[in-house]
Amino acid sequence: MTFKIIPGLAGIASDYDAFILDLWGVVHNGREPYPGALDCMAKLRQGGRPIILVSNAPRTNNFVISFLEGLGVARNCYDHILTSGDLTREALTHRTHPLLKERGNAFYQIGATRDKGLEDGLDYRRVATLADADFIICTGFVNDEIETPDDYRPLLGEALSRDLPMFCANPDLTVMRGHEMIYCAGSIAALYAEMGGRVALFGKPYPEVYRQAMAALSITDPARILALGDSMRTDIKGATTAGIDSVLISGGIHAEDWGLSAGALPSDAQVEAVVREYAFSPRYVTGHMVW
Repeated sequence: MTFKIIPGLAGIASDYDAFILDLWGVVHNGREPYPGALDCMAKLRQGGRPIILVSNAPRTNNFVISFLEGLGVARNCYDHILTSGDLTREALTHRTHPLLKERGNAFYQIGATRDKGLEDGLDYRRVATLADADFIICTGFVNDEIETPDDYRPLLGEALSRDLPMFCANPDLTVMRGHEMIYCAGSIAALYAEMGGRVALFGKPYPEVYRQAMAALSITDPARILALGDSMRTDIKGATTAGIDSVLISGGIHAEDWGLSAGALPSDAQVEAVVREYAFSPRYVTGHMVW
């Protein structure tokens, strides 16, 4: 597919009936909404076209809704929300996942204290040591401002020796917080898998999240949906696999690699290089989500 670099969404929005928006790197940077993002969302919804926010956040949607409100993204700015935390909780609820077979209900969590709620109301208990655990839930880093995946190698080595499977509630490797790139849970999961650990990942780019997003939007034809995201690895890959047109937001996690200032557009050559690297292409590329 040939991509097209565009200044904003005004010229293409009418071609679609609904929109899937990533959060970090598209709607906000972890500190505040991007300039023009809320106005663009309002214009996208004109005529009754729905928006679903699909995030690889390792928390259930109620926590993310509260977080968004704190950033100034009100609940009436969008129609639906679905997180990788929701999908992780769903797997914990139904207990049909192969990695949960013949496992008890004790889990060890790798992540910050703010990453909570996945087991609320369910028959699970959080334990303080790997020796007492039946499996691991990874939601991220205890301190993502200073830690790297290698800091977790000794812990993962012990987990591997105990053959503990890992449920990763956020498959992202990195994300932008303000103007800083930070590691996410997916980078710990990737290291554990590299070491030989068994890992289950939930969220983008995996098919289930797009199946549920389309159901929430009440749309059966993926060609009627446009997805916006800043990650080729998750957002663009997932949309492409689902048959959904996508917009790569270059002002997110790829901005540093491309040396872009805020909202700047990449060159054709820069996009062509990343398309060759991943072997798939977005339909459109723009700097930030603006109208």
